[in-house]
Amino acid sequence: MSGVIPNTAKQDWPEGSRDKPFVPRGNPRAFFMSGVIPNTAKQDWPEGSRDMKRWREDGPERESRLLRRCPQLWITCERLTLSMNLLEVWQKVQQPIRAAIGDTSYDTWFTNLNAVDHGEGKTITVQAPDEFFKNWIVEHYATMIARCLRTQSGEDLALQFEVNTGLLNKPVQEKLNRLEQHFDSGNKNLGLNSRFVFENFVVGPSNRFAFAAAHAVADFPAKTYNPFFIYGPVGLGKTHLMQAITHEISSRHPSLKVCYLSSEKFTNELINAIRHRATEAFRQKYRTIDVLLIDDIHFIAGKESTQEEFFHTFNSLHDHCKQIIICSDRPPKEIANLEERLVSRFAWGLITDIQPPDYETRVAILRKKLELESVVVADDVVTFIAAEIKSNIRELEGALIRVVAYALLEGKPVNLQVAKNVLKDMVRETVKTISVEMVQKEVAAYFKIAVADLKTKKRHKNIILPRQAAMYLARKLTSHSLPEIGAAFGGKDHTTILHACRKIENELNSNKEIQKIVEHLNFVLLE
Repeated sequence: MSGVIPNTAKQDWPEGSRDKPFVPRGNPRAFFMSGVIPNTAKQDWPEGSRDMKRWREDGPERESRLLRRCPQLWITCERLTLSMNLLEVWQKVQQPIRAAIGDTSYDTWFTNLNAVDHGEGKTITVQAPDEFFKNWIVEHYATMIARCLRTQSGEDLALQFEVNTGLLNKPVQEKLNRLEQHFDSGNKNLGLNSRFVFENFVVGPSNRFAFAAAHAVADFPAKTYNPFFIYGPVGLGKTHLMQAITHEISSRHPSLKVCYLSSEKFTNELINAIRHRATEAFRQKYRTIDVLLIDDIHFIAGKESTQEEFFHTFNSLHDHCKQIIICSDRPPKEIANLEERLVSRFAWGLITDIQPPDYETRVAILRKKLELESVVVADDVVTFIAAEIKSNIRELEGALIRVVAYALLEGKPVNLQVAKNVLKDMVRETVKTISVEMVQKEVAAYFKIAVADLKTKKRHKNIILPRQAAMYLARKLTSHSLPEIGAAFGGKDHTTILHACRKIENELNSNKEIQKIVEHLNFVLLE
């Protein structure tokens, strides 16, 4: 008990007194539970002994006396119990996590993690050996970890991540540091990545037109395509092209004032300007530049003040023949809650898309990546990854990082067998193709209605939400166009599908119940 009971309590047990042996050696919180004695302490008080009887009789009085003199002891015991519970939950979710991601992925990424409780309420802190590990866990597994914790504990536990460089031995840590530097994907604060230039962009049938248009804009700002709008699914190279344009204009036209930022940063700066009554300075900053590049413009959808400010900024720049370059994950007309006047202005210039790369382009992307690094990977490994990972370039390069990192940690060569073992769960995920029919079936089963109900025109309350959720998931998880999805829902117009998607997107931001429903259905369809 030494170190747990404050000095102010020692007078209750003078040296050599009969009271002193009564202190339990187990969980300190049990000391306050009258009549309850930890198993580890029972040997000190045999059943029926005078000591056992006295403990039961004097327990409440002793508890009251100690709490009056040492209230901090109760706090200490409460924290210890909470900490033990949180860490127990973390241990219990390890098996579900292993089952979800596979033995190889678990051994690669989770055996080197450590969980701690800093006493911040219901918050589990997961420690990773370095930024490379931490970023990978956050990007690929954070949602899954949070879901497992919620399932195990029955409540929402906060999850945060930090780096603890003492988790790995020094030689392995140095190898991972070098790997992180080689495969650096860019500044997370949206600074320019020196590798995102036109020379490093691999051109194929899926992106050739977008590449040519980007080059033309960089060569002659505001004289060819203005505005220039690029759209496509995540991880296909939109940011690479945006930054390549920025690099090229800065190099060829050093006198031009170029500004590259995300729409989120634009919004945050506007909020700060309003808060500090500096909106005039904000407008002066963005309406006097020569080239404005905005990444992820869909972020401003639904934000009235931001759209209002961006509308006037757009008009001012366009009227003064300044170049505007925008990218999004979807075409302007399909961005939910984006004002029609902005949609029409984005259509003034050129709108081009980037599609997922074909097999030959994927092989070329991996080989280009390896040309820039000091990592040796066999050709059969490259072709295997290119053949199996078809979703996007980010996943493609992520698979390569995963294989190389595993080989470094285990001290094995990067060969085909290692690649197959490491990527077996990832390959299983990418092979699955989701259809509208699959979405309808899972949604109908969850809400306990018939699939036919989703295709009717009924406006019953118990059908509207399932139908809108099914349309949203079909739009998100399948490759079908809006008219095709509408046809699968009983011949609905594409505007009906778009309205349903916007409705669910709005609910996801404010309704936790619908958020949980959509997350569950999304997980079931993808597993």
